[in-house]
Amino acid sequence: MSQIDRRKFLRACGAGITASALALKAPYVFARNRTTLRVMGTHVTLQEPLRLRAMKELGINIEYTPMGSAAVLQKAAADPSSFDLYEQWSDSINILWQAGAIQPIEIDRLTYWKEINALTKVGRLTPSANIGAGDAPNKILYVQSDGSLGSSESKRISFLPYVHNVDSFGYNTNFIAKGKAYETESWGWLLDESNKGKTGIVNAPTIGIFDLALAAQANGLVSFQNIGNMTIQEIDKLFKVLLEKKRGGHFSGFWTSVPQSVQFMLDKRVHIQSMFSPGVSACRGQGVPVVYASPKEGYRAWHGVMCLSALTKDHVKDAAYDYMNWWLSGFPGAFIARQGYYISNPERSRSLMSSAEWDYWYEGKAAKTSLRGTDENIIINEGEIRDGGSYIKRFSNIAVWNTVMENYDYSLDRWYELLNA
Repeated sequence: MSQIDRRKFLRACGAGITASALALKAPYVFARNRTTLRVMGTHVTLQEPLRLRAMKELGINIEYTPMGSAAVLQKAAADPSSFDLYEQWSDSINILWQAGAIQPIEIDRLTYWKEINALTKVGRLTPSANIGAGDAPNKILYVQSDGSLGSSESKRISFLPYVHNVDSFGYNTNFIAKGKAYETESWGWLLDESNKGKTGIVNAPTIGIFDLALAAQANGLVSFQNIGNMTIQEIDKLFKVLLEKKRGGHFSGFWTSVPQSVQFMLDKRVHIQSMFSPGVSACRGQGVPVVYASPKEGYRAWHGVMCLSALTKDHVKDAAYDYMNWWLSGFPGAFIARQGYYISNPERSRSLMSSAEWDYWYEGKAAKTSLRGTDENIIINEGEIRDGGSYIKRFSNIAVWNTVMENYDYSLDRWYELLNA
């Protein structure tokens, strides 16, 4: 064989070997590229712009299944095969963990873990801040050696800390005079007789019950030794008040999703109601003058959780970690800031926000220009100051965290009794 023929032969063999190697690898590459990640959660974070952006940047298919808070928790707890990743609030953790529906998350696989701030890891942003009653996120974050959840650091966690906020109620200033933040605005307004027939409440047993408990306590109708863990006697006293109000026509509706809460306001079905920040932003974007109250009693706080299904494994599990890391990579944090939400490592998103946006949403300063929401509508006018002020100010005034109480099952029965009354 001549040298030329030999070189041709070797090149041909090399090409064949390379082709064979690619053929062997192809199924893996194809599977990886075509991995579908099923994310179950609420309309709050499962938004189409985020899905499209994540698919483009991660090279995976992503299916969102948004539902109301109560429905998504019930579905996830009963059927972990129905999702790969779960997104909701920290009050769902104990239920999911006890049901065996989710698996631990390995901290070593989280790219930005060290950037996550003290709110999740310690329970407050500053040493002087009020932690609040109930399940502050640090109390249920770490997987302990005995398999329980607690605040002692470990290498495994029950959820990825990402979005969070403080919630209260929204009210339409066309019908209710604007109050003063932290001074006159009160949870008690939800049960005030002047708002009879025009009051809406979120239909989520681990959320709405605290809005109403705070309202009842503010009006001196019921008192609680620990509002984050009510006794059966305290729950009974609370629901005696609420049932009388319901039968008297006080409540005009119980909403199950953010879009529904917006529609309540647009239809003037309510003048005041439990609200989440995106609902307030959407109302303002459509011309409804809704103020998001800063109650003198303190906020009801929540922390978003992203959890791995107990059944997620192999390539899908890899994709799930990619998606979790993507959420803390900058863009998602900047995006959700425009609907009033915070991210656990805010400095990474800062460069993707204008200085006017950062100053308004995080620093509590007057808007230097008009600001747009996630739907591109102008929701903040030049000169406006965020309801409640800065990130630190708002999270220094927490009354209670969204929580699953020890008497949750009993409170759940009473909640459905209220809905059906």
